[in-house]
Amino acid sequence: MFPISDDNPEPGQPIVTWAIIAVCVAVFLWEMSLPASEAEGAIRQFGAVPAALFGPGGGAPIPAWMTIFTSMFLHASLGHVGGNMLYLWIFGDNVELAMGRVRFVVFYLLCGTIAALAQSLQAPESTVPLVGASGAISGVLGAYLLIHPFGRVRVLIMPLPFFIRVISVPSLVVLGLWFVLQFLSGLSSNGDQGGVAFWAHVGGFLAGIIFVPFFKRRDVSLLQSGGVRVYDARRDRDERPRRGPWD
Repeated sequence: MFPISDDNPEPGQPIVTWAIIAVCVAVFLWEMSLPASEAEGAIRQFGAVPAALFGPGGGAPIPAWMTIFTSMFLHASLGHVGGNMLYLWIFGDNVELAMGRVRFVVFYLLCGTIAALAQSLQAPESTVPLVGASGAISGVLGAYLLIHPFGRVRVLIMPLPFFIRVISVPSLVVLGLWFVLQFLSGLSSNGDQGGVAFWAHVGGFLAGIIFVPFFKRRDVSLLQSGGVRVYDARRDRDERPRRGPWD
């Protein structure tokens, strides 16, 4: 199942989600503008290298701990950045609007940090850089699952060769199956750092589930029931508690 959209409208504009997507796309276009050797060098300089995080890590242009954050905005291929941004586009808006912009930024970076460490701990001596927003986005998926387990997600399926269908299923099914697949793939990967960072996905997803109760706004409940909601913008503005800058 490949998610393409959700049917879970929220009032408001997810500016941070849009900004993260824009930055990731801009950084990827910058990578593509470089000669191949320079692009590879940029990934090695600004990607999170486990051996540098847990060792001396000398010679890098920035401190090793900072690469945890810079690595979240680098991607290795068009499919890599495209898949990650699609997931963030589908699920990020609901989570951002459930937390508020400032909380969402902190939450996103925290989940990305935990994801990078979870993957690095599988092979702390590895010199292969970790890049991509998938660890942080996995945290967003975990938060979405805990807030909207019955939100409807439209997915592409291929029951027969060359026959594609679009169906709507609860996010509990889509994200639950996704997590199980990441976990099982991580168990079979033997800590290999040269492919998909499955343990980053697992670590980020669990971090999102654990931390969402502390980052969501007080007026947002967990485990919300399903169904399409139609909002009255004026009523929502009048009834929703007044928020400060932190929200």
